[in-house]
Formats: sequence, C-alpha cells, structure tokens
Amino acid sequence: MIKDRILVIGASGQIGTELVINLRSMYGNANVIASDVKNATDEVMKSGPYEVLDVMNMYRLQEVVKKHNITQIYLLAALLSATAEKNIELGWALNMRSLSHVLDQARFGNVKKVYWPSSIAVFGSTTPQINTSQHTIMEPNTVYGITKQAGERWCEYYHQKFGVDVRSLRYPGLISWKTKPGGGTTDYAIHVFHEALKDGKYESFLAEDTTLPMMYMPDAVRATIELMEAPSENVKIRSSYNVAGISFNPKEVSEAIKTYIPEFKITYKTDERQEIANTWPKSIDDSEAHEDWGWKHQYDLDALTKDMLLNLKNQYN
Repeated sequence: MIKDRILVIGASGQIGTELVINLRSMYGNANVIASDVKNATDEVMKSGPYEVLDVMNMYRLQEVVKKHNITQIYLLAALLSATAEKNIELGWALNMRSLSHVLDQARFGNVKKVYWPSSIAVFGSTTPQINTSQHTIMEPNTVYGITKQAGERWCEYYHQKFGVDVRSLRYPGLISWKTKPGGGTTDYAIHVFHEALKDGKYESFLAEDTTLPMMYMPDAVRATIELMEAPSENVKIRSSYNVAGISFNPKEVSEAIKTYIPEFKITYKTDERQEIANTWPKSIDDSEAHEDWGWKHQYDLDALTKDMLLNLKNQYN
C-alpha cells in the first residue's frame, strides 16, 4: 500500500505551524513536506522536509508535487481580513490564484485530496448573526470574505465537474500561543494574552461587547484532520462546513484572564477592524459537521484561557 505524501502550503502561518507537527506524528516526518515563502519555526524546519514555495508560481508547485510524489495538499496560504483590505489586489490574487493552482494539481495530476480553509468572513451584514446556519445569506463586504466565498464556489465546482476530493471548513477566529497575531480581525483574542503577561494591560481595537465565534487551535487542527480523514461518502458538503467552538467578546475574555491575573486591565479604542467584525456572526450552527463526520469542540473559554496563559508564561519567563 502506497503511503500518503502530504504537502502543507503556508507552513509558517498560525494554522500551518501546528498542523504540520500533528500530521508528522500521524504519517511520519518524512511523509509531510512543509512549505512557505519564508522559513517556519525551528520545530517545523528540523522535524521533516521543507521546501521554499511561492504557490503563485504554478511551475514551482508542480515541481515540488512531482519531486515528493504528493498525494494530499493542505493549502493554508492566504492574506487575512485586515491585511487584505490594505492591499486588495494582492489579497484577491493570492487567495484565488493559489486555490486554482492547487485544484488543478488534483484535476490533472496525482494529488488525490485537497484541503482549503474558508472563514466566517463569507458572511456579511445581511446574514442572521445568531446561530448562523450552514446555508444562509452570504454577502461579504471585505476582500478576504469575497475571496473565501468565491473559493467555496470554486471548490464545489471542481468537485461536481471534475470529481476533485476537496474539503473545507469555515474557521471562526483562531487562537494559538505558538504563533503571534497575523493581521486578522479576531487576532485581538491572541494579542490580549500576550499583553496581559507582558504589561498587565491591553487596548482592544474591538468594542467590549463585540461577540464573535472563536476556536482554540488544538480544536481547529483536530477538526481539520478529522474532516480530511473522514470517508469520502460522509463529506456531503463540498463548499465548506460551518464549525464552531465558543463565542465570546473582549470583556468576557478579559474577565477570564482576571481569574488568573487579577490586576489585568483592558481599555477600548476601536479602529477599522470594528466595521469588519460588525458584519460577522456572533455564533455558528455547526450541526451538519456534527451529523456528517462527528465534529465536537473540546475547549471552553476557561480551558482556553488557562492553557494560553500557562504556555505563554513559559515563553516570557
């Protein structure tokens, strides 16, 4: 039996950093090739193969796929919400062209399975914000959201027309202690933990009552792998699945932090990211992911807070 050979594109990013390590523990270090336009963490670079890869270069992508006999691709490279608003041409080009290049590797080559992440950014101000359903109004008004909505349609098209086994999750805001904030609207929920430990205070760019869906990175990585490991017949949605963890706002996370750092203080000064957050759901209905392939989150706000502070405290000490 031929072993799967996996290529992770965007391995130096927030998700890629942890996903690579998890996949290597499952498939063996030599069978998971990490790649990015820049070096990843020491743990990723030293634990297995690494390729410098700009996914916008179709020929370089083909070269890496052929060299390593790749059978699965996880495409994580993207320009995030707030960053893409500052460079709309690059946001559109990177987020869309990278996807078409990877899907074509599955359509024309030996790649058997593709993973591509979507986001709650596909929703907009006209979307029902409470318990947002799998199939609902999607009128995004950010470059990032528009590319994710278009990407969902592209994935479904390639599956229906060409039989490409492509799978996707609509991530909520993701929180991790291993990587620093990367330009997303929900990244306050990472930054606040760093500042609580460094300075005992934090100025939030979102208002105190801005409730958004969030997920701790171990849950996000597990959801990703569980979806990719699920039998093909169980994957009934080929655009992108809603997945939920927990929903909270800046005030609630600051109260959770005060349980462990009583002197912590938070203040508020909103910026352009507030306008983006106002268009996103407050909570997500992920019942179809539950029913189709058994998804269930594990971390609540207290467990997340405790683990974030424990691990970041080791870094700052």
